[in-house]
Amino acid sequence: MQLLVYNVLGKEIATLVNEEKPAGNYEVNFDASKLSSGVYFYQLQAGSFVETKKMILLR
Repeated sequence: MQLLVYNVLGKEIATLVNEEKPAGNYEVNFDASKLSSGVYFYQLQAGSFVETKKMILLR
């Protein structure tokens, strides 16, 4: 499973998870204190499943 964060230009900002995990529910803390306000994207990859969502960071 991978959980990655990208900026609007497609540059990888953070890798939050990059390891094999058994099926279940998980929680991950994301420290965005060094990022500016704006739009970011996060992508979850688990097996053949891939989903990308938009995230808005406001200060």
